[in-house]
Amino acid sequence: MLSLYRMLEPEFRANPYPLYERLRREAPVLWDPYLHAWVVTRYDDVVRVLRDFSSVRTPTPDQLNALGLSQLSPIAEALVKLMLFMDGERHARLRGLCAQAFTPARVEKLRNHIQEIADRLLDKVLPTGETELMDDFAAPLPSIVTAEFLGVPVTDHRKLKVWSADFAQLLGNFQHNPEGAQRAKKTLDEMVEYFRDAIREQKKHPNEGLVHYVISAEYEGDHFSEDELIPNLIATMVGGQETTMNLIGNGILTLLRQPEVMEDLRAHPELIPSAVEELLRYESPSQHTARLAHDDVELGGKHIAKRQAVMAVMGAANRDPERFPDPDRLDIRRPDNKHVAFGFGAHFCFGAPLARLEAQVAFATLLRRVKNLKLKPGPIQWRNNLGLRGLSALPLTFDAVPLRG
Repeated sequence: MLSLYRMLEPEFRANPYPLYERLRREAPVLWDPYLHAWVVTRYDDVVRVLRDFSSVRTPTPDQLNALGLSQLSPIAEALVKLMLFMDGERHARLRGLCAQAFTPARVEKLRNHIQEIADRLLDKVLPTGETELMDDFAAPLPSIVTAEFLGVPVTDHRKLKVWSADFAQLLGNFQHNPEGAQRAKKTLDEMVEYFRDAIREQKKHPNEGLVHYVISAEYEGDHFSEDELIPNLIATMVGGQETTMNLIGNGILTLLRQPEVMEDLRAHPELIPSAVEELLRYESPSQHTARLAHDDVELGGKHIAKRQAVMAVMGAANRDPERFPDPDRLDIRRPDNKHVAFGFGAHFCFGAPLARLEAQVAFATLLRRVKNLKLKPGPIQWRNNLGLRGLSALPLTFDAVPLRG
């Protein structure tokens, strides 16, 4: 059966790439009756969908009420305010505000501080010779950085991480889970109240951070309301943690499975930036996203009707042999590596510079400070999230590299 629905099965969640290869080869533009959506897997088609199709795809509260799903309406009220689900001027207005805080030059100034955080996290586990990398390093690193970047108390980073994981379940899965929806509603209420309090605190006692920046900023003489800002601060908080955590975990697992590449990278640390791009392509933290057709359109020889849903599978596009020669080979020197792990076009992830920097620091620090990195025996545990691909645990053993001098 050719359907993304098969990713609900553990076998396909652990390794979706054979399914993607079949989809690209046999049905690159496929009507998936289980998802009631078109599934698009070739690089050029995915780019076209991300660039040209509509992001206004989340149902409104009224639409959910009409379907008898009124319990989801409070979540929809927040989702329709996310720039992730906007087009045109509404999207440009909010994105322009937030994206200014993530310029490469501004982010690069954080490198030394991110290095300090990475070293501090590793210092805690080095004497033990073992780690559960996700809990000890891959999750707290972006969580702490995100809290500091937002300008909220760093001591809240664990709370932010729990909220982030809950909300990511809602964004990353395409099956309806009533129990999960109730938890997402509770999480959303808690996050809204948290950021409402953070905005009040920033107005009284301003400090550096995205929260203060956005409440002070203007767009063509217009200030932003709390109802606009809070959902997008939440989305920035979630995106800042989930993508980077998955990139670090997926990347280390990939290198463990190809130890010759890990040793090559250890011997040539100048390749770290190129290696991060290749790991983004090879094991994309964000696997797919949905769009809607603006009008009736032909794509890959198929007729897509206006307002039909289209799933753009970035994880498949990033292994399209028409775009990436020998795509199933990890090549940390790969030239012309224009992957779509961060999306494409107007909705390209504006947090990409920070995610890249955190990953570069993370990989460089691990390779410099530990050796003989090995997986502990046992099955690999993938998170039950179909769109945001990552590990729930990565237990490792290692030898610490003695400090020089």
